Amino acid sequence: MTAFINHFSFEFRTGIRNKTLLMMNYLFPLGFYLMMGFIMPGINPLFLETLIPALVVFAIMAATLLGIPDPLVNARENGIFRSYKINGVPALSILVIPALTTILHMVVVTIIITVTAPLLFDAPLPVSWPNYGLIFVAMAFACAGISVLIGVISPSSRMTVLWSQLIFVPSMMLGGLMLPYSMLPDAAGKVAQLLPATQAMNAFNGLAMGKVADFSPWGSVFALFSSGVLAFVLAIYLFSWDSHNTKRRGHPLLALLVLLPYVIGLLFA
Repeated sequence: MTAFINHFSFEFRTGIRNKTLLMMNYLFPLGFYLMMGFIMPGINPLFLETLIPALVVFAIMAATLLGIPDPLVNARENGIFRSYKINGVPALSILVIPALTTILHMVVVTIIITVTAPLLFDAPLPVSWPNYGLIFVAMAFACAGISVLIGVISPSSRMTVLWSQLIFVPSMMLGGLMLPYSMLPDAAGKVAQLLPATQAMNAFNGLAMGKVADFSPWGSVFALFSSGVLAFVLAIYLFSWDSHNTKRRGHPLLALLVLLPYVIGLLFA
């Protein structure tokens, strides 16, 4: 337990001291939040109603998808995982601790956004705080799991960028952050339901913000938690200590199983 706490403390401090992680955890999401808060309400007044959940979802995606995978790949390529293995550090700790520290950073960012948005932009606050917190945890857990999985299956840092952007960019366009889900064509809406951002925004709207959900909000929460569990299980199963060891217990394409909860939700929607 002491080793786990020390490892956690080190990773948390790294998230502040490392310039890249500081950028992804704080500067990028908060800078984007201020920019969107000052610009978007003038372009689309309806954006103000979902400003808080939309920017919280953005912050989670930025910190996890853009911040977690690359350090994992670099650590594996530089032999750091081998030294962990020699010293008895389990794979579970290697994967879980970066996710937990990133989520803790996101708690801080979410508090900043939630407190300042009504003061700066007159954005409405959630009507159900317990549900607001629950959905934040579900979204952060799902994105952290996917990000860890990307770090495990990616053979290089360049591939982490590709896989992360395959989720991040469609989420920005189709995830309900900038454009309401109800305005999407049917085909685009079905694709959007495969994205954690869409599920989170649907749950925020229906359960926390007092708006009407486009599909089952509790189904969205369940899908996010289920996807997160699947992602961590798959990441541990596919984990490799050494980039020079090409043997894996499973094919990287098994990572696609992380989409299963969203596919099931889409089929039964």
